[in-house]
Amino acid sequence: MYQLQGYPDGRLDALAAAPFRIAVVDLARDGGSSYFRADEISALKASGKRVLAYFEIGSIESFRPDFAAVRDEGLLLNEWPSWPGERFVRYWEPRWWELAVRPRLDQALSSGFDGVYLDTPLAYEEIDLALVPSADRAGLGRRMTDLIMRISAHVKRANPAFGVFPQNSPELRENSGYVDAIDGIGMEELFFRATDEPCTADFCAENLAAVRKLKEAGKTILAVDYATRPQNVAEACRRYREEGFEGYVTVRALDTIAAPCH
Repeated sequence: MYQLQGYPDGRLDALAAAPFRIAVVDLARDGGSSYFRADEISALKASGKRVLAYFEIGSIESFRPDFAAVRDEGLLLNEWPSWPGERFVRYWEPRWWELAVRPRLDQALSSGFDGVYLDTPLAYEEIDLALVPSADRAGLGRRMTDLIMRISAHVKRANPAFGVFPQNSPELRENSGYVDAIDGIGMEELFFRATDEPCTADFCAENLAAVRKLKEAGKTILAVDYATRPQNVAEACRRYREEGFEGYVTVRALDTIAAPCH
């Protein structure tokens, strides 16, 4: 299951009661600075779930508590049109690591999460190249891979069992070091795009082929599709079973607990 907002009363009780093996939740109950405590994460884990902390590594939302510091350091780049108020960042700069990434990792470790779910590796594809004239897409992809590798090294020094799950951009597997650095991948819209739109574009097939390669390499696939029509939900669940993926069908807002696949 994958829920980033709308926790009833700011608590995780409903998630603990839901029949899932893995839960992805925001590092903070309010998306801000009210971080989930170790006792809350422990109670969620006691329900039999592996719990992953969500945050972004290639962009930052304006409501995050570290946004002002990141802005003041000149790390912000172009806004993401799909998500007003969210800006891509110079994720390769040492100050991004010190201001945002390392503190979030340390928070996840101290709160007792089982791993991290890292959003926006796709920043390397979305950054306006006019703002970074010395860079190209391949170089930005390499820099994103290096960041993921650094994240992995940092958390696994503290806890070798701590999971590292980037979201999307499975093509980064072609960069040396990436596959060894991750434990799995979160993959959106393999079969249905938001909402209830069959994923039939060329990139859908390309993503599925890349994800299959990661599964062959022993990685866990956390597939998330956005659908509400019963026939589409059933179809996505069927595909998860066929592919051997952990799967979840929900709404794009990620603000509710959907029914599990059977």
